[in-house]
This record gives sequence, C-alpha cells and structure tokens, in this order.
Amino acid sequence: MAIRSGKDYLEAISKPRDIRIDGEKVTNVVTDPRFSCGAQTMAKIFDLQCREDMLDKMTYVENGERYGLSHKMPQSKDDLKARMDMFKIWSDFSCGTFGRSPDYMNVYLMAMYAAADEFGEYADNVRGYYKYIRDNDLSMTHTLINPQVDRSKPVEQQDKDLAAKIVETNDEGIVIKGARMVSTLSAYADEILVVPSGIIQNNQEAKDYAFAFGIQTDAPGVIHISRPSVIHQNEGHKMDYPMSGRFDETDAMIIFDNVLVPWERVFTHGDVTMCNEFYKRTNIGAHILDQSTVRSLAKAEFYRDLAFTIADSTKTDGFINVQNMLAELMTSVEMVRSIIVAAHAEAKETHGIWAPNPAPYAALRLRYPDMYQRMCEIIRILGAGGLVAVPSYAEFDSDTAKYVEKYFQSANGSSRERTKLFRLAADASMSTFAGRQQLYERYYSGDPVRAAAIMYNNADKEPNKKRIWEFLDEYEKSL
Repeated sequence: MAIRSGKDYLEAISKPRDIRIDGEKVTNVVTDPRFSCGAQTMAKIFDLQCREDMLDKMTYVENGERYGLSHKMPQSKDDLKARMDMFKIWSDFSCGTFGRSPDYMNVYLMAMYAAADEFGEYADNVRGYYKYIRDNDLSMTHTLINPQVDRSKPVEQQDKDLAAKIVETNDEGIVIKGARMVSTLSAYADEILVVPSGIIQNNQEAKDYAFAFGIQTDAPGVIHISRPSVIHQNEGHKMDYPMSGRFDETDAMIIFDNVLVPWERVFTHGDVTMCNEFYKRTNIGAHILDQSTVRSLAKAEFYRDLAFTIADSTKTDGFINVQNMLAELMTSVEMVRSIIVAAHAEAKETHGIWAPNPAPYAALRLRYPDMYQRMCEIIRILGAGGLVAVPSYAEFDSDTAKYVEKYFQSANGSSRERTKLFRLAADASMSTFAGRQQLYERYYSGDPVRAAAIMYNNADKEPNKKRIWEFLDEYEKSL
C-alpha cells in the first residue's frame, strides 16, 4: 500500500535536518515543543486516508496499488468531484487553517507531470519525480519567492546578491547558493519543490536565476530558518489555544548553502522563457486553486458555525444587527460554494487531464482576503469584551474555580462551555495565529495587486467595449 499512515510519517519526519528557530538548531521536529504539535497534526491528516471508512474517499487504486487521491490524474468531471470531496475532508480537519496540507503540492506536481512535455529534455525527470512522490506518499513544500531586498530592481541587478541562483554546473548536477522564501510547511515536509515565480529578465545575467528542481529537506546545505512559533509555551492549559496549539504550519526562509542538485532532480535551468511561462504552460493554477478554494470553503463554514454558537450562547441571535452579521457569514459560505460549483461545471481537458475553470477561482482569490478579515472581525464583535476577559481553562483546576464556575456562565451554557468557546473564538480571531492566517490568505498565492493586474491585462476586452459602442450606436439610430 503506497499510502502512508501517521506512524510512518512521524518516523520519516523525525530524521535529522538543519532547522533553525529562536537562535537554536532543531534536528527533530517530532520532539521539539515548537514543532511537535504540527507534526502530530500532519500525522493525523495522513491517518485519515488509512481509515477503513475513508479509503474509497481519500485514495484510489491503479495497477493494484493504492495511492492518495490528490495524486490522481483526473480523467473526468467525476474524478474532479471525487478529488474535491477528498480536499474537503482534509480541510475540515483543520477548519481550513492548515493551508499546505499535502494535497496542495500533490496536485501541483500532478499538473507538472501532465504537462511534462513542456519541460523538453527534462520531461522524464518530471515524470520520475512525480512517481517517486506518489509511490512514497511524501509530503512536499515549495519555495518560489526571492528575498525582499531591493524590489525596485530585477534580481540579477540587485547590489546585494542574496537570491538563490546557479553558481556551478558540473557532471553531477547544478549547485545552488542563496535564499528563497516563503516555505510554508518546510519543517514537516520530506521534499522541497523549488519553482519559478514572477518574471525574470530575458538576458544572460538572469539565466542563473532560472531553474526548477526538487530536493530533500535534509539534503546537505539546505538550511531552514523558521519564524517564531505561534504555539504558546507558557499556556495555562491546552484548551487555552485550541487552534494555535495544533495548526501552526510554520513558515521558513530556505538557505541553499552550495547545495548540489543531481541532474535527475533538475526540471529546467537557464531557460528564462520556460520559467516566465511556467504556470501558463503547465496549468498548475487551476489545480492548486481548486484545493485552496475548497479549503477556503471549510474555513468560511467554520467561522459561520463559530459565530452561530457564540450568538446562541449569549442569546444575542435575536437582535437584528447580529442576525445581519450571521447572514453575512452565511453569504460568504454560499459565495465560495457557488464559485466551486461554477468552476467544476466549466471544467475542461488540458494536457490530457480535466481541470476546473480557474477564472472563478481567480476572482475569489482577489476577494477572499477581505472576506476572511471580515469573518474574524465579526467573531470579535460578537465576542466583544468577553474575548478580552475570558480566563485560562486552568482556573477550573485552581482555588479560583468556585468563582469562575459562577461568574463565567453564559445564558445557554456552563462556565466551562463558555470558557472553551470563547478561548476558541479568541484564538481564531485575535491571536498571533489568527494574524498569521489573515496574512497567509492575502499572500499565499502571490501578490494580489499583481494578480489583479494580470487578470485585467490578459483579458480580451475588445468584445466588451464593442458591446457598449453597439448599444450607443443602436440607440442613436433609433432617435
């Protein structure tokens, strides 16, 4: 069986790697308290696909072997629907907050495999890497953004030479030196897919920055510099941070300190045109937006349900202003759900596989960050001062318990229920974890300003303008 269990995953991920955090070097993320909870979450995600009642929903069989469904090459709309349902199961597990669960990169690489011919002489490398990841059910991250040093100049003209680039080519492969960001999930991944992003100037100096390859997270010279964890090390009780404590994916800058990438793991290098047209040629966007939009639905549903529960607990759901906010959350859910339906209804075959229409997803991508900010704001409004005053759940095990039991009740619940609920609401809407989630939603798929400009510039606007002039001309003739 190719699918991995949580136990198998934890055994693999406990291997020594060069991970830096808080001025320390961590070699085992399974035992380090800043990473262990996220590792356990990933293990539970893998375990879901091994459950007997989930096997047919989470996996598929090909040539007698069972694989994770996100690796499958969709051959019909029905295949896309089955994959979407699988996305939803994993997304619901983290309430949509674990953005880079393994399915995200699985469909990314699957799309590369389908478009392997676009990689020319490296096509077989892409095919081989896809099969290696699928057959071993590995967890991947990717890194594609150059460090933010001087954004007024193209990468090859910057005074400070910090971005990852090819510094040597030899019989064994290419040697990479420099940095890339932002690698979400890198501490919990087996492999890093290093791919192009943005536009590279088409000149000789820029060719050293044009590459794509796959590398192990523990390869010599690969260094992960992680941001501080949002997991609270001084929490009074595990119930105080029910989301932060489980769903921090971590983010990191990846340093390539003269990393040798073997030729069989190189997918392109020195080809500026290929790097600039990477997403256009492979149609990756349609597949990763499918996964991320389903995750957005899971997140919207969670915030809607959390708001319903808060309003019910304090009996504010009878007020019309509260009902309006609850209806707003319901509307957000229906908008995301409808966009998924539209994208799947207009699916078509590209590179021999079926893919949703990315246009509805691209539109949501530009609007969802503001929608999500509003979801968090509504939770804060509904919770109001109760979010500021909610005590630690540890108080129930102290000599303060008699006061907490009495004075922290809600109209429809005990003090323990209210405290648990409001600790969740605070963590979901106003903690460091919540702040990182809001930033992630805005930038996880690139600069939204640039994305909007690309949407406009790539659109064929002539029929739209023609329609307006025809309308005016027709009216003028009728006068």
